[in-house]
Amino acid sequence: MLAFTVVGSFWLEVILKVGVLRRIKRAAISIIPVAAMFLMWDAYAIKQGHWFFDRDKILGIYGPFNIPLEEFLFFLIIPLAALMTIEAVTTVNKHWKQRYDV
Repeated sequence: MLAFTVVGSFWLEVILKVGVLRRIKRAAISIIPVAAMFLMWDAYAIKQGHWFFDRDKILGIYGPFNIPLEEFLFFLIIPLAALMTIEAVTTVNKHWKQRYDV
């Protein structure tokens, strides 16, 4: 699913030149705090036995707190794809950017 998300969204960076990756520090400032909270929640849920990952469906590469690589990538790729999608919409519909730009 992560590969489909990359294929489905990251082309916006190249074709529409949305510029999310050019402003990666800005994206990181918005993504990292939220990802950290959700990863802490995952770590807690895994430790308590409330949450698990099917070992047949993952690569078997684990990071800190026994969290699979795919989960770390999820919290990076999905928000980047969302940012690219939002930027693409405001690139195509310039009046939306003027109306909602902060």
